[in-house]
Amino acid sequence: MLDIVRKLRVKERTRVRSRDGEETIPAEACALHRRIRILPRAILKTFLAFVLLVVLGAGGYAAWYVATPLEVAKLPAEVEIPPGAGFRTAVAQLERAGVKVRPYHFELLARALRRERDVKAGNYLLAQPLSPIELLDKLTRGDVTQAEVRLIEGWTFGQFRELLNASPDLRHDSAGLSDQALLAKIQATEKHPEGLFFPDTYLFARGSSDLAVLRRAYRTMQRHMKAEWEGRDANLPYGSLYEALVMSSIVEKETGRETERDQIAGVLVNRLRIGMRLQADPTIIYGLGQTFDGNLKKSHLLEDGPYNTYTRAGLPPTPIAMPGLASLHAAMRPAKTDALYYVSRGDGSSQFSRSIEEHNRAVTKYQLRGGR
Repeated sequence: MLDIVRKLRVKERTRVRSRDGEETIPAEACALHRRIRILPRAILKTFLAFVLLVVLGAGGYAAWYVATPLEVAKLPAEVEIPPGAGFRTAVAQLERAGVKVRPYHFELLARALRRERDVKAGNYLLAQPLSPIELLDKLTRGDVTQAEVRLIEGWTFGQFRELLNASPDLRHDSAGLSDQALLAKIQATEKHPEGLFFPDTYLFARGSSDLAVLRRAYRTMQRHMKAEWEGRDANLPYGSLYEALVMSSIVEKETGRETERDQIAGVLVNRLRIGMRLQADPTIIYGLGQTFDGNLKKSHLLEDGPYNTYTRAGLPPTPIAMPGLASLHAAMRPAKTDALYYVSRGDGSSQFSRSIEEHNRAVTKYQLRGGR
């Protein structure tokens, strides 16, 4: 009987291995130890499963958000991102325009793609709903709505400034600036603005500075002038590229027909070469400025002034208009001609003459007020 009791007591105890060797512990304690070891594993598995579900849910929501068109209060929507605006300012502008981007989510998307610093200033037009990824691409690509201004050949700088000032699509940073201050702003080296801006159509993002348009027109003219100057005929009577620009502006205003530009330039160059006065009416008109009422009188021809090419030999001190490329080319490569005179036939074309006698007969024939 004693042996049976001893065997039962042995069964109730078990041996476990410890750091100090084996020891004997009760069976109930061993079972509890096993349960404690198993419990954290179960909790960990449950936690990991929960995390996985959260990640999958977040991923699914992110995929849905990125690809789903955003709600827009009213289409088309115009959004203006001001120069120097940060990402959050841009987002605020989008929300203000009625584009529901969910600012926090949109910023997370931009940061995830490392494009939060790439948003470009300008005016954006949303003609249809875009997904967040499409909108972000539009903002960082600078896909802005564009406006334009057109500088016409033969216009004066004053007319160009009036055009820019009247544009509702430009930021008028030049307003109030003198001509000299404006030239300094666009880093022009000349002292007078006339003739320095190339006639063309200039596209720009709405909200751009008018100084940016002026700078582009100035640099475009500089590029064309230098190219034409490098290819000019030899022995032209110009002391500098600027004098060639002055001549180009006179050719621009004196030309009635495109095909006669080089001939007009040839006559003016012949006169300049021999010291004969240019006698070009447009120079006098330019000198009269705002006082000119459209009627050029004989008294105007006799009244001396820096732009009166009837009373003074040589070129006027500045250009008198914005010459186009054709006039620049004609001034640099004038026609080879013996003519020293020309008079309008009244249909836009000119009659060219080599002597004053021929010229006077042409004047009489075409019944014009005066000859050249």
